[in-house]
Amino acid sequence: MRALSFCLLCCLSLLYLSNAVAVQEVRVGGYHFPPYLDKPESPHPQGLVPDLLRALNAVQQQYRFVLVPTSATRRYRDLEGGRFDLMFFESSHWGWQSTHHLALRLDIEDAEVYVAAAEPGRGQDYFADLSNKRMALYHGYHYGFAAFDADPDYLARTYNAVLTYSHDSNLRMLLARRVDIAVVTRSYLELFLDRHPELQRGLLISERQDQVYHHQVLLRPRATLAPTDVAGLLDQLHASGELSRLLGRYRLALGDKASVQ
Repeated sequence: MRALSFCLLCCLSLLYLSNAVAVQEVRVGGYHFPPYLDKPESPHPQGLVPDLLRALNAVQQQYRFVLVPTSATRRYRDLEGGRFDLMFFESSHWGWQSTHHLALRLDIEDAEVYVAAAEPGRGQDYFADLSNKRMALYHGYHYGFAAFDADPDYLARTYNAVLTYSHDSNLRMLLARRVDIAVVTRSYLELFLDRHPELQRGLLISERQDQVYHHQVLLRPRATLAPTDVAGLLDQLHASGELSRLLGRYRLALGDKASVQ
């Protein structure tokens, strides 16, 4: 009887070890990019990316997705150097031209819009010419009006830009008339106005978009997952309705499905 119990215990231990070895870790890079990711270095990062990783871990047992903090400027060499395997909600146009990567196109869109302080007589034509405006921009971001050149010296010199690490700070500077125009992620702006509805009347929001985000997942070649693997996992979340629920929480919407580019 004692031998049988020992044999059973060994079998269970081997089964547990086999399952543990089978789980592959997928490292997901992320930098401060609200509302997609807020404070990735903190013990409890917030935003769509951490919520999505929790959902991906819950829907299957083959992979364990973990967040690896990076920065807007360091992310290129971190991906190429193998510090992480992939990034969600990226774009090949955002400085990735010289970095080897694979891309998975997501049918999820967002945009950046121009915001000015509301003034009597000021309308949409205020956004037609940016050359004489003092701009509040997010450090490390790539903007359509600047041909996606994120060099801070170039932006400060050419567009009289003030660069910060906070959309909130940029909007507050705008309301204080310290800058003329802020460029803000549309989903973030909607959430900001949900929190501060009293500020809505003080802002003029452009109908013109600086850029539309055609979101992608960017992957390191020879990473743990291929683009088709990620697409399959996202399709599972889409089919269950979980992906739409997560996106709605951050003022985003899903099209037909994720697809490989």
